[in-house]
Amino acid sequence: MAAIGSVAPAVRAQHPPGPQGAPAVPLPLPVVTQPATHADTLRGILDYLGPRFKGPVIVAEASSGNTLDGFENFKYRPLIAEYRSLNVELIDLNREGKYVTSPLIDTNLQMFPVRLAARLMDPDAFIVSASIPKTHDCIVATMGVKNMVMGAPLHSPVNGPDQWNDKMKLHTGIKQPPLGLDR
Repeated sequence: MAAIGSVAPAVRAQHPPGPQGAPAVPLPLPVVTQPATHADTLRGILDYLGPRFKGPVIVAEASSGNTLDGFENFKYRPLIAEYRSLNVELIDLNREGKYVTSPLIDTNLQMFPVRLAARLMDPDAFIVSASIPKTHDCIVATMGVKNMVMGAPLHSPVNGPDQWNDKMKLHTGIKQPPLGLDR
């Protein structure tokens, strides 16, 4: 889904080289009330990146609720101090508000626009999906690709002045999932 930035030769040997200076972006899926990626999983990723990558490393998420609560509930904040050399930053993609608009097709086969997190659409970013498999009401289980794709749509910040939710536009059930998510 993304090209590799300035990563050490050990990582470059496993992936095609990309533009210099791209940040690594582990995506943890820290939802507030459901199962979420354990902080030790992120520590494992950061331990691996440490000797191979100079940073910055952005732990980014666009949860369906309040992402900052998820960062607190699942103890992600201590990672900033523990991995100071990697310049770790926790970013709520919903609050960041940077997006690209992409047309999708709804359950009535009509096109509609969706705001997708710009960081996830950046071809220069090296994205690591650290999301965990979860049970799902329509498709039994969700795993890495579905969690990445469905995590990209944004919603307005919690308690923001204008309320909108593009994430809900994609959760339409089994009748006809939106088309165009495979870009």
